[in-house]
Amino acid sequence: MQPLAGRKLWLVGIGGAGMSALAHVCRAWGAEVAGSDRARTPYAERLERDGIPVVVGHAAANVPAGFEVVASSAIAPDNPELAGGYRRRGELLAELVALRPSIVVAGAHGKTTTASMIAYCLHELGHDPAYLIGGDVPQLGGNAGAGEGWLVAEGDESDRSLLLLRPRIAVVTNVDLDHHATFASRAEVEALFAGWLAALADGATAIRGERVEAPPGLTLAIPGEHNRRNAACALAALAAAGVDAAAAARALAAFRGAGRRFELRGEAGGVRVVDDYGHHPVEVAATLEAARAVAGGGRVLVLFQPHLYSRTLHLARELAAALAAADAVCITDVYPARERPLPGVTGKLIVERLCELRPGMPVAWAPAVTAAAALLAGQARPGDLLLTVGAGDVDRAGPAILATLSS
Repeated sequence: MQPLAGRKLWLVGIGGAGMSALAHVCRAWGAEVAGSDRARTPYAERLERDGIPVVVGHAAANVPAGFEVVASSAIAPDNPELAGGYRRRGELLAELVALRPSIVVAGAHGKTTTASMIAYCLHELGHDPAYLIGGDVPQLGGNAGAGEGWLVAEGDESDRSLLLLRPRIAVVTNVDLDHHATFASRAEVEALFAGWLAALADGATAIRGERVEAPPGLTLAIPGEHNRRNAACALAALAAAGVDAAAAARALAAFRGAGRRFELRGEAGGVRVVDDYGHHPVEVAATLEAARAVAGGGRVLVLFQPHLYSRTLHLARELAAALAAADAVCITDVYPARERPLPGVTGKLIVERLCELRPGMPVAWAPAVTAAAALLAGQARPGDLLLTVGAGDVDRAGPAILATLSS
């Protein structure tokens, strides 16, 4: 089946997790796909290996004649490649969701892990899913698949594009205020999710995370109570899709996690280095709770990179409170992503709040990720668990830390 046969798609921001997944599936479903990004990311390199052209840098001349332009939500409207007209990623995703029986996972936290769990179980149980995941799933070989069964995707509330999606099964893992540049209050976020669920077609299934529980005795290979909650949502969605509950639980027990979700990067000098995508206080707290359980008697050291100026401004104290559960913390400057700097907003805001909350705690400020990695590697000792945490490019610190510890 090639439902997109004859389409020509130019994806701006193609090197991101979400856009690269769209690229893979659209190409597999018959479209001609190419795109651009500001840098050659690992996702972009994989696209090129699979025969999807990627241009580094943005210019109006990049867009081939006759191609529809689709832009990531991280791409500013003044990008030169959008001058001739464009659609956002969410609009294209809505087309794909409408083409298949679909499961869409939304919520403030746990979307990627929950969607990965669902796709993994469907794959392992022979249901041949298609999936678009916001991170790599090593056991599935990447972040996208174009099978003939259910389509599993994540819905994004940050740009309100979630409202365009009409799946057969809708999951809301939880509700929280995360995107301060989009929402003025938690009530606005709650209203968006409620509106989305209310607009589902008759016969669709809505699953709310606070209303489901993991079955007693469920065994998971990944740590943390938050992952048990993710698993509860995944199992509820699989049941709604007609998957046998016992078979789903057995498959889920072998799931080893999505990339950058408490991912062990290696061990050197008796120090384990784990990378995590957590960037909201709730996520950071859950990651540290899991780390404490895994570390046993060892210390937990954290390299934290704040993500977005708006989030840092509004949640500096809450982020500090979550990080206070560590034994030592080094904080970098803000990873801006799609935002422009705000006067006076740097990672120092979290450093100051952390020093107020835990006087005497070892807290360091190292604006550059490379400097922070060197500093924490120098402090680590055998038995420690060292976490690199954040939604930016802090994941590059892990290999550097391991190299230092091995020398």
